[in-house]
Amino acid sequence: MKLGIVGLPNVGKSTLFNAITKAGAEAANYPFCTIEPNVGVVTVPDPRITKLHEIYNSKKTVYATIEFCDIAGLVKGASKGEGLGNKFLGHIREVEAIVHVVRCFADDNVVHVEGSINPVRDIETIDTELILSDMEILERRIAKTKSGMKGGDKSAMPQLNIMERIYERLGEGKNARGMEFDEEEEPFVKSLGLLSYKPVIYVANVAEDEVASADENPYVMAVKDIAEKEGSQVVAICAEIEAEMAELDDEERAEFLAELGIEESGLDKLIKASYALLNLISFLTAGEDECRAWTIKEGTKAPQAAGKIHTDFERGFIRAETIAYDKFIEAGGSMAACREKGYLRSEGKEYVVKDGDIITFLFNV
Repeated sequence: MKLGIVGLPNVGKSTLFNAITKAGAEAANYPFCTIEPNVGVVTVPDPRITKLHEIYNSKKTVYATIEFCDIAGLVKGASKGEGLGNKFLGHIREVEAIVHVVRCFADDNVVHVEGSINPVRDIETIDTELILSDMEILERRIAKTKSGMKGGDKSAMPQLNIMERIYERLGEGKNARGMEFDEEEEPFVKSLGLLSYKPVIYVANVAEDEVASADENPYVMAVKDIAEKEGSQVVAICAEIEAEMAELDDEERAEFLAELGIEESGLDKLIKASYALLNLISFLTAGEDECRAWTIKEGTKAPQAAGKIHTDFERGFIRAETIAYDKFIEAGGSMAACREKGYLRSEGKEYVVKDGDIITFLFNV
């Protein structure tokens, strides 16, 4: 999973990136500090894998990961090349989802590229640039499709209709995220690579003294209103606090969170929101050699889940020996006890994998 952190200059993108990845990307109080995207891989905390490791005393433990890309700040005119805009837009095109950092705090010591704090305006600025870039792409695709149809071949008419529908909406200043497509249309829409169609998590970057009461922050409320209308996620984070916590061990971090009156870190909130936004779940494999979490789309069937481990597993799939993690723990972490209690199931090709399934795949190639 690859997420791109975007936003206007000086909203806290690189500070947040540094905090959650500990990758040391440069963060400075001037625009375009980030030119080439910094990339960091973050481990997804999963107490289930930790527990399985303890039970099996496995030689290797592998958690799921998320790749974060710190993309340079966009400005008005980015779609026309302002502020190296075309290059930055190209970086966004490579990610699966957008983490849009929006400044929701006032601080005279940190300049704002627009001179004032207004998250609604800031979101519209970024959205406009994504929309304008998409319109340019669609104009070329529509012209090419029409040209190909001049010979009388009307097979591309459904795709042309979809592109024209999207183009009309973009022309109204609305992003493509808010549009609905059926199962047949969606693969084609995704293939267009439209920036304004990518799913978004808005990160409302708040001041340290407002992190425990972020829901009452009028700026955060305004961001939530926008997100609700387009089906996006919102996570309130104080990037500065996340930077402080990045230097602490687990025990110190728990104490720090308790002092602040919050239950989980911004990173944990962001990871949960990412999984929910992209409809992702994890199935588990466990044994003495390795305990591991595998990330798949919700609704994935057993053979395709097996293919995440190795293509041979999918090609020669026979069945999946499956047990729910909770049932495994209930049985004392004993596979023999799971068999006795009937918790261990044998599932075939049509089985839809559930979050937390511990699976052993049987295959023959």
